[in-house]
Amino acid sequence: MLSLQNAAMRFGPRILFEDANWLITPQERTALVGGNGAGKSTLMKLLAGEESVGQLDRGSIERTRGLSMGYLPQDGLRMTGRTVFEECLTVFDSLRAMHTELEELAGALATLDHEGAEYAAVAERFSLLQSRVQLLDGYALDAQVGNVLGGLGFDKQDWKRNTEEFSGGWQMRIALAKLLLARPNLLLLDEPTNHLDLETRNWLEEYLRGYPFGYVLISHDRYFLDVTVDRTVELWNKRLHIYAGNYSKYLQAREERRTQLASAYRNQREQIEHLEAFIQRFRYQATKAKQVQSRIKELERIERIEIPDEEPMVHFRFPQPPQSGRTVAAVEQAGKRYGDKEVLRQVSFTIERGDKIALVGKNGAGKSTLIRMLVGAEQPSSGSLKLGHNVLAEYFAQDQYKVLDPAETLLGSISRAALRVPEVELRSLLGCFLFSGDDVFKTLGVLSGGERNRFALARILVSPSNFLLLDEPTNHLDMRAKEVLLEAIENYTGTVIFVSHDRYFLDRLATRVLEVSDGTVTSYPGSFPEYMRDREAEMERAEGRVREAAAPAQSVSMAQPSQAVQAAASGAAGESAAEAGAEAKPRVRRLNPIRIRQLEERCAFLEEEIPRLEAAVATTEAGLGQYVSAAETERLTQLLAGLREQLAAATTEWEEGMLVLEEQANAV
Repeated sequence: MLSLQNAAMRFGPRILFEDANWLITPQERTALVGGNGAGKSTLMKLLAGEESVGQLDRGSIERTRGLSMGYLPQDGLRMTGRTVFEECLTVFDSLRAMHTELEELAGALATLDHEGAEYAAVAERFSLLQSRVQLLDGYALDAQVGNVLGGLGFDKQDWKRNTEEFSGGWQMRIALAKLLLARPNLLLLDEPTNHLDLETRNWLEEYLRGYPFGYVLISHDRYFLDVTVDRTVELWNKRLHIYAGNYSKYLQAREERRTQLASAYRNQREQIEHLEAFIQRFRYQATKAKQVQSRIKELERIERIEIPDEEPMVHFRFPQPPQSGRTVAAVEQAGKRYGDKEVLRQVSFTIERGDKIALVGKNGAGKSTLIRMLVGAEQPSSGSLKLGHNVLAEYFAQDQYKVLDPAETLLGSISRAALRVPEVELRSLLGCFLFSGDDVFKTLGVLSGGERNRFALARILVSPSNFLLLDEPTNHLDMRAKEVLLEAIENYTGTVIFVSHDRYFLDRLATRVLEVSDGTVTSYPGSFPEYMRDREAEMERAEGRVREAAAPAQSVSMAQPSQAVQAAASGAAGESAAEAGAEAKPRVRRLNPIRIRQLEERCAFLEEEIPRLEAAVATTEAGLGQYVSAAETERLTQLLAGLREQLAAATTEWEEGMLVLEEQANAV
């Protein structure tokens, strides 16, 4: 579908990659990974054909004819001039034009002479367009848009708002919605979860797992990659390295590969040193001249193994805070209103020393409000909220950068906060948060909002209180920085309550979950995976009750003819009855030319679709023959069952359609 062949590219004086070969297949489900600055986003733009990225220095990039691609950058997209719903409908402009033409053709058919040549031409065009619209599911455009917008977190009242009213993060959600609705053959998504909350991220996860075509993802969300990809391409050491399996499998395989590379490097160094020693020892002895020349040529032929300098993994520990009382916070019947808007009502819970609590809920549910109440930045409108003995709270807000002094340097500001941490450790910590070298001498005022937030989080790590309240601490962090933060909080002896949309972070850290929903707070003891299992079990029970209630209405036999064939058959019967007056002749099922043409086109489409489905079944069966993981086996088994159902339905429909056409050909 798309391939890089012996590709090389520079960015200024630096080589991003060389001798890169990558074949992207129609069912690609791949993560593109690599260190910061390795060139992942540049490579993604290159695959997408973005003109701004420039050209390859060597090699080629080939795309299959007719390939449709959709590219989502990290940010920078902005839409204006339409409502959200209208903006999403623009991806169906060609289909909507067909609808308009169908209406015009229907009007013409009502006025033209049924026996004339013009009527026949218009009828043929009407039939062709109608078939195309049906094949593209063009009669359910509003439902498709509503489904995707709802999944991405847009309330129905937001659909009619103009796009320019939304912030940058919501603008990117609109752009993502348009890509998903367009359903290109290849999706290229650069950090698609950056602006999504947990519920929306979970929805996107499920959407991608059912996506019928290929996609390539860049993401710093480890859990998201683990459940959406089955292949990982790493940009490292100026090469592309391809691994089978998800992100966790890749980490294991990468360590094995790098261990082997380090061993090969050591062996090669020993060989080179041995050759060089021989050459130096016998260079000036005439009796050894032939052997020396042989060793020199052997040395020249060796292709040197290069191992780039790896950034050392920093293991940072919080300076441990003074101990608080056993009860850190007690909330009783607390409520919060802003004028007529009630955000929280009759909320009651306690926080115990050592708790690591995940605060979850949809955007706008009141999570940030609750955190601000706990830290004392806001007071409850009703009820009470009390902190325990010797509790010292520290709050990290989503806009924490606003409280920093823009005139201070990074190193100066963090040194002032960390009285007992050596400067070398501070610089290592700043390096983990992507501030290295001379960056530490920059003033905070020259940093972007995201960079300053990243620094504010690093600053909190060096002088923590005994009660940390963290609102989206993982935003703007790469996987390395997240790992440092995660390890530090795991070893922290104080109490933490945090909001995060990073599932891996939630799974590793939370010992308890508080869910904010509909103005109330529900406490779930146990880890985040346990909370998710409880939620899923509740949803399955509710769906089961709905299915039981709807079962009689939905019991349709798979053996029934397709809607298209039923419609054709019933139309034929009706027309035959009309031609014969009151007495219909059941053996003569005459169709008008429009219906015959529709059925012929449908059968022609199915003749192409059936081999494609057969190939997909064969490919999936082959995939099941190679064990990767239990989760992958389950996914492929479900996919295979769905493909077999589609194949059986398509085959049945084709056979029924061909039978009707044969009857028409034999009808007198």
